[in-house]
Amino acid sequence: MSNQLMEELQAIAGWSDEDMSQITIIGQDPVVHTRFKVGESFAAVQAACGLAAAKLWELRTGGRKQHVTVDVSEAVAGLQSFMYTRVTDAPPVDQNNEASEAAAILESGFAFTGSYKTRDGRWFYIHASTDPWRILDLLGCEGTKESVEAVVADRDAQELENSFMQNGLNGCIIRSSDEWLETEQGKLLSRIPVVEINKIAETAPIPLPKGNRPLSGIRALDLTRILAGPTASRTLAEHGSHVLWIGAEHLADVPIFTLDTGRGKQRAFIDLRTQEGINKLWGLVTQADVFGQSYRLGSKMGREFSAEAVARQRPGIIYTHINAFGQKGPWSKMPGWEQLAQAATGIQLEESKYPSAPIDPDGVKMGGPLYLSFHQPQGQPRIIGGAFCDYTAGYLTAFATMVALYRRATEGGSYVINTSLAQSAMALIRMGLLDEKEFMQKSDIVPISLINKLTIEEYGSLGHLQYLKPIVHMSETQPYYEHPTVPQGSSEPIWLAY
Repeated sequence: MSNQLMEELQAIAGWSDEDMSQITIIGQDPVVHTRFKVGESFAAVQAACGLAAAKLWELRTGGRKQHVTVDVSEAVAGLQSFMYTRVTDAPPVDQNNEASEAAAILESGFAFTGSYKTRDGRWFYIHASTDPWRILDLLGCEGTKESVEAVVADRDAQELENSFMQNGLNGCIIRSSDEWLETEQGKLLSRIPVVEINKIAETAPIPLPKGNRPLSGIRALDLTRILAGPTASRTLAEHGSHVLWIGAEHLADVPIFTLDTGRGKQRAFIDLRTQEGINKLWGLVTQADVFGQSYRLGSKMGREFSAEAVARQRPGIIYTHINAFGQKGPWSKMPGWEQLAQAATGIQLEESKYPSAPIDPDGVKMGGPLYLSFHQPQGQPRIIGGAFCDYTAGYLTAFATMVALYRRATEGGSYVINTSLAQSAMALIRMGLLDEKEFMQKSDIVPISLINKLTIEEYGSLGHLQYLKPIVHMSETQPYYEHPTVPQGSSEPIWLAY
C-alpha cells in the first residue's frame, strides 16, 4: 500500500528500503466517519516510531533486527485515546487557590469556544480556554456564545484575525486547504519537512547507556502540557526512557488529558517564576538526554532555556520544540490548539461539507462534552473526531527524537527537533481524500469490541485506571510502561534511580 507520509518519514530518517521492509501496516481507511485518511496517516507515524526504536535496539545489540506491525483500526483508536482513558475509585484531590482559579478560567473559556460567522460571510474559530477575559475585552462582550456570536457577526474575518494575532490570542479564519497554502505561513511550512531534525553543535559520539530496552538509560525532561508534548514523552516511556515531567502547582490542566499522557512518568512540580526554580531546572538539564518544551517563541522561559543555552550546558542534548504553526514565519509566535490547526489548514472546512455521524451512545458515555463537540451540523465547520494534530505531532516528535539519539550515538552532536500542529494537519491533507461513499456509513468512534481488546487496567495511587496500551507491535521489544501512573507533583524534582 502506497503511503506518502511513510515515504516522507523514511526520507527524514534516511532509512533504506531494506529498513522499511521491517514494517507491516494492516488494514486501510475508512475506519471512522471522515473523508480524511486518519488511520493510514497515524499508522505511518506509529510505524516510524516503532522502526526508530528498532534501529536503536539494533545498535545496542550489534545487529538484532525486529519487525514492526501497526493495525490501521488500532491507530485510529490511538487518535481518540483520551476518550478511552477512565478512572474509578479515585482519591479526593485538594487544589490550591491558584490551581482552582486556573481551572475556573479553563472552564469559562470552554463556554464560548467554537466557530462563528463573520460579517463578510466567513467562519472564524475562537479558542478561549487560556485567555477568556482578554478575548472578551478585545471583543467587548460577555462570555456567552450568543454575545460573542453577535459581536463577531459585525466584524470582517481578516480584521478579526489581525486583532487576535496582534494580541497573541487564540483565534483564526477557518480556511480551505488551498487558501492556507496561499498564506505566507502555509507556503513556508509546505517547503519544510513535517518534522525537522537539525544538528546545532558538534560532539563526540555518545553511546547508548546499557539496558534491555531501546531507550533504557535515556533521561527525558518534559516541560510540556496539553497534549502533543506529553504524548511525545509518553512515547519515549513506552520504549524504556526515564521521563521526568515538570509541571507547576499553580497551573491548571485538563484532567483526562493528564491521565492519558501521564503514564510511565515521574511527575514533579517546579515553580519557574522563581530563580530557585530556574536553578533547579538547570540542575536537571545537566543530566538529561532529551529536553522537551513548548514555550511560545519569544517568551521569557523560551529565551532562558533556548536550544543554544541548553546545548551549552548539556552537550549532546536532544532539544524538542512543539508549537501550533511552526518555528518561523508570521504565525510562529501565535498560540494554538488542535481546533485552530484544523481550522487554519482546511480540515474543519472540508468536514463541514458532509453530515456528521449519528451520535453514538458509547461515545457520549466515554467522551462526554468533548465527544459531542465533534457533531456540528452540515455546513458548519467541524473538527475530526479525536485529536489528530496533537497526537500526531507528539509521535512525530518522539520519532525524530529517537532518530536524533541514533545519530548522536553514531556521529555525535546536539540536535533540535521542530514540530507543529499545523504541519501534522498538512501531512494529513497531503494523504488525499477518500471517496465520499466510502466513509458515510461509519461511526465516529472505533468499535467498543476493539477498545476492550486494547484496554489495560492499572490499580494505584490514582485509583482504578483503564487506558489503551501502546498501539505499535514489535517482535522483540514490545512497548510497555515500566512505572505506574502517579499524581502530578508526587515526586521531588530529582532524577530517581530507576
